[in-house]
Amino acid sequence: MRVEAEFTTEPFRGEGEPPEHATAALEAARAAGLECDFGPLGTSVRGERDVVLSTLAAIVDAGLDHGADQITFQVRLEGRSAPRRTGNGLEALLADVAEELGGDLRTLGRPEKQRAVRLLEERGAFEFRKSAEIVASALGVTRFTVYNYLNRERG
Repeated sequence: MRVEAEFTTEPFRGEGEPPEHATAALEAARAAGLECDFGPLGTSVRGERDVVLSTLAAIVDAGLDHGADQITFQVRLEGRSAPRRTGNGLEALLADVAEELGGDLRTLGRPEKQRAVRLLEERGAFEFRKSAEIVASALGVTRFTVYNYLNRERG
């Protein structure tokens, strides 16, 4: 039986190279021979159930040993779609807005990124800890830019 696990290591960093805790966790998964997809908001790994589940501890160890202060997981049978995540945290809000706007938030033009920030604010995204950094990373902009978009909407 094959499973897929998605994990996110925190704290997020908005720009530049991925944080060491994220790359160390990814390397732990790769070392176990898992299929990996690395992204700005998390990593997805797939493989046989026993291998994936036994590797989760190594992923946690690698992340914590390299500066992560929180690691979250979601595990499901491979091929099962993730449940619609409306309202279940910042990552879910980002995924919903990306879907609504037609894809990867990083590829949107400036007006669409401003709209994404407006939608995220309307849905309570900025009530989460470090939300501006996380949103900035998802949009491919600086935290300062996110604050400018928010101020423009409020002003």
